[in-house]
Amino acid sequence: MDTDMETDDTRTPPRFKRISSYGIAFALVAAVSFGAGFSLAAGGTATASVISHVPLVGDGLDPTPDPNVDLSDFWKAWNALEENYVVTHASSTLPSVQDRLYGAISGLADSYGDPYTTFMKPSEAKSFSDTISGSFAGVGMEIDIRDGALTVIAPLKGTPAEAAGVKTGDIVATIDGVSTDGLSIEEAVAKIRGPVGTTVAFTLIRDGKPLDVKVVRATIQVPETDDGLDKTNGVYHIALYEFTANSAELFDKAFTRFKLSGASKLVIDLRGNPGGYLDAAVDIASHFLSKGTTVVTEDFNGKQPNDVHTSFGYSNAPAGTKIAVLVDGGSASASEILAGALQDNHAAEIVGTRSFGKGSVQTLLDLDGGSLKVTVARWITPAGHWIMGNGITPDIVAPLATSTPSFTPDTAADPQYARAVQFLTTGK
Repeated sequence: MDTDMETDDTRTPPRFKRISSYGIAFALVAAVSFGAGFSLAAGGTATASVISHVPLVGDGLDPTPDPNVDLSDFWKAWNALEENYVVTHASSTLPSVQDRLYGAISGLADSYGDPYTTFMKPSEAKSFSDTISGSFAGVGMEIDIRDGALTVIAPLKGTPAEAAGVKTGDIVATIDGVSTDGLSIEEAVAKIRGPVGTTVAFTLIRDGKPLDVKVVRATIQVPETDDGLDKTNGVYHIALYEFTANSAELFDKAFTRFKLSGASKLVIDLRGNPGGYLDAAVDIASHFLSKGTTVVTEDFNGKQPNDVHTSFGYSNAPAGTKIAVLVDGGSASASEILAGALQDNHAAEIVGTRSFGKGSVQTLLDLDGGSLKVTVARWITPAGHWIMGNGITPDIVAPLATSTPSFTPDTAADPQYARAVQFLTTGK
């Protein structure tokens, strides 16, 4: 998604590119996902994936049939169903010609085996568009497909999902009693969304055991940042919950407060952050990297020239500042781009557990009211590591927090934060 943002005179106004989980799966399910990476506020958000307006090869796409493809078997199957299929259940209805075309396109997209390359029928396409436009009605959790299962990437801070006890890594086995086997992210989001005040029931699998959870849908407004000085150890903590069009400006303000505090130790907390706008990640990285330093490469596998995104070169961290970045399995997309850039350029130590691994870019093609979401590129860190499927491996592995990371981190209750503080204060 492209949008414009006002910036001060020292910056080139970026062309914002949404990295959606939101895979878009904003399991905010209420109305949300990167993821990529997309947050689908439907009660489902997408995970960090980036939705880009990169033109498809051959756009404006020629509808002429490919002479090298023999479609005779397809038409045999179409005609056999048309002439012979008999309804055997009273509740069944015959699909319309449009429904059958949508089904064929969906099957074609599914044959690529990529959960982020999907066809969305008009109703799903509208929900997706609504999801990436701002606030939504849902439950506030990010979802994605992992190892073939619908999985919670992270419950978002201050949402009904978090209050109901939904946790990162939970497998969503059923939605309102219906199995999620074979559901796409968009289909799951559509099932999770609903009117504000209504309830959606989940069966979650956690540590191999089923857990029934009911969540009341609400309008979801995700906080973007929190920050403050931990006076017990002199560490300044900035938490980023999403990368939106406003995140760079909000980080600037938090970063200014950090500098005014006089602290020389900084924790950037990306845990549970599903991603969002690529340019927000590049802008934030620019506080710590010199101008022209590679932040991330958008690799099109030779189908068009790679796009190397580089630092704007603010480089305004006070001399001697030590930085630790916290990540976990809920950190995806733009979070992984920022963490990978700081890690590979030796600007920060990464602490926590391996991040989610959402590192692909999607573009949307309109098809008669529906939309075809196509993976067109992959993200590669400055050192050449693929983010997709691999995530960011921490420099210092620390166990998961016992509670949801908060604005006022507690070293006793939050071992990941405690480990970051240990590194910043002792260098070990």
